[in-house]
Amino acid sequence: MTPPQSATVVLAGGHESDGGRDLAPLVAADPAVHAAAPAGRPLAEAVRRALAADDRPVCVVPMTLGRDPRLVADSARALRWLAAGEGRGRLALAAPFGAAEHLIGWLRAAARTAPDGALLVTAPTAGPFEDAELFRIARLVRQYGRHRWVEVAFEGGDPDPAEGAERCRLLGAREVTAVPASFGPALRAALPGVRDGARDGAGVGSRDGAGKGSRDGTRDGEPAVAPAGIRDGGPLLRPSAIAGVIAARTAAALHTLGHGEDGIRAGLDAEHGHGYPHSHGPGAAHHPHSHPHPGQHPHRHHPHAPAHTPH
Repeated sequence: MTPPQSATVVLAGGHESDGGRDLAPLVAADPAVHAAAPAGRPLAEAVRRALAADDRPVCVVPMTLGRDPRLVADSARALRWLAAGEGRGRLALAAPFGAAEHLIGWLRAAARTAPDGALLVTAPTAGPFEDAELFRIARLVRQYGRHRWVEVAFEGGDPDPAEGAERCRLLGAREVTAVPASFGPALRAALPGVRDGARDGAGVGSRDGAGKGSRDGTRDGEPAVAPAGIRDGGPLLRPSAIAGVIAARTAAALHTLGHGEDGIRAGLDAEHGHGYPHSHGPGAAHHPHSHPHPGQHPHRHHPHAPAHTPH
């Protein structure tokens, strides 16, 4: 991943990447990526080190798949003082790695290689709204896919992957394929009867299809899988696909930085409309909103989402 303009990239990690720990292989594999860190002080320190390393611009990419607007806002808060000081003119906050519609497309692509049966979409648990969003996404994956059942499970949450797989079996699925809605593995803890559906050589962030076999997901010559069978569908995206999206976000951020816009003000408003609605109450004064309302045009060039779905 070498952006069209030379830049140092720092990845901001949230609950979809286990606080950035799932992004470590990307940092190790790509010299343009300086570090991955959770939003807050660790991100600010990583950016400060990147700024001190050389005189290139530094671009921070919030690594969300569309369910973590807080990560974008927290990243902006961590960067705004640096942008006003040592990072002035050299620091940019890119658009998020992905949006919910991208995640739907990536999960549908993963589902196309999964055998008939049930799809179990897994992710680390976050907050009630982030978790509820995954149920909505899973419903849309089912609506436009061929799997009769698309269920959701959360590592460290309710239901957990074992409970999610059991629900699939109770619904009648003979084969359950686990696919992550995150940058990490589909199954972070061992479950009984799990079969690895990813091919050798598929690292973090990669995904490959199942081997040749019957419609129930078994390889030719293997005995049929018992109703308890769970197939690990592998990571959601290949490293090359992740790198391509990061490069696109970085290039767009550098373009807007060249026009004097660092993306931080827009990032501060990323959480607006997310979570519990608030009310000012009868007769209460309304606080000023810094975000643009419908009909207003924010003077910032937002990079368009890629028309294709990398996988």
